[in-house]
Amino acid sequence: MHALEAGTKHTTTKAGKKKVSAAALVAAALGAAVLLPEAASAASGHRAAHAGYTQAELRRDVAAVRKAGGGDVNVLARVDGLPGGRVQARLGTVSAGSHAALPWGSHFRTASTTKAFVATVVLQLAAEKQLSLDDTVEHWLPGVVSGNGNDGSRITVRDLLRQTSGLFDYMDDPDIQQKLREHFDENRYNDTSPHDLVVTAVAHKPLFVPGAGRTRWAYSNTNYLLAGMIAEKASGTGWRELVEHRIIAGLGLRQTSVPGLDPFLPTPYVSTYLTGTDGTRLDVTTNSYLHTADSGVVSTTADLNTFFRSLADGRLLPAEQWREMRQTVQRTDDPDDVAELPEGTYGLGLREIPLSCGGHYYMHEGDGFGTYTRPAVSSDGRRAVTISVTTTSGMPDLPTLNRATGTLIDHALCAAGR
Repeated sequence: MHALEAGTKHTTTKAGKKKVSAAALVAAALGAAVLLPEAASAASGHRAAHAGYTQAELRRDVAAVRKAGGGDVNVLARVDGLPGGRVQARLGTVSAGSHAALPWGSHFRTASTTKAFVATVVLQLAAEKQLSLDDTVEHWLPGVVSGNGNDGSRITVRDLLRQTSGLFDYMDDPDIQQKLREHFDENRYNDTSPHDLVVTAVAHKPLFVPGAGRTRWAYSNTNYLLAGMIAEKASGTGWRELVEHRIIAGLGLRQTSVPGLDPFLPTPYVSTYLTGTDGTRLDVTTNSYLHTADSGVVSTTADLNTFFRSLADGRLLPAEQWREMRQTVQRTDDPDDVAELPEGTYGLGLREIPLSCGGHYYMHEGDGFGTYTRPAVSSDGRRAVTISVTTTSGMPDLPTLNRATGTLIDHALCAAGR
């Protein structure tokens, strides 16, 4: 049995967790960056944009991300849509004790970045009139959200996607947290159903009741369990198959998958480690804990860039649904001690974050078991950047890591602005 960093709140699939110190285990690191030819993108109109984003600049920013992660994390970053080509950079090794650099096309669990995929298929179903964003949870899942002040008749599909339901986040349940911290090995092959996880969530009182005065917002993974269940009920197709058929196959994302309970990553991948309560390093690469509609997609930096560019340039959603996805609200109920991403607002499975050079970008982060995914796309869909960070020892300090990844994203998207 292994325990993960006792006394800390271990990783969840949402952004914003308490500060956690990393153990002092340092892996050997190798770094490289390449610039690949690609057709120049058209001007986007950003103000005061930099002239370009060079290999040296990306290498510098990747090194800053590694330092922010504690100095021993693995970092893989890719920028697509630059006028002079696409840029990739990497720092780290394929596994602990290895001197081999992490592979360029490494697969990783995207964790909560999955929410952007699920929101997209729900919006596609809405465009096809198979469901409405104004439908209630009670309409599709009668009796599932009830008791302890929870009322599915007051929560809409839009509330679920926008994180305005007020539902308790099942990942914050004390029993689940204890299993992750103290009994990870016993639970790494987790097969708990979405329904049972929702039952865990509604055993707690909601944070607030939607529709009662001002719009309130609070991140909850429970929302996307329910969104996936509703999509399945409305379409007669499992959420995994919806994502596979409508997005992965449709865009030709050959390195993206929804493995469900399969605990193994496709090759190539980078091994991921966390530190147990006894101070030993625990390999957490193989697990099936992130298998539900809030966290279950596996992908690569290249495929995530393709997905987000396709979303932003109109290939995945009709104009009406794309506008709906970008109708954002302020984050009102983030706790005081969360590890904030850059300031911004939240739409339907999508964050909108301002750029220093003017305008904004869209993204959805993913935080899993020693895996941190930061994909972002310019508002016109022409440029995208994805950063994948994996740990070799303890969990990083998320505020510090988020500042560094946010800086890289800002540099990459602003540099491509003309």
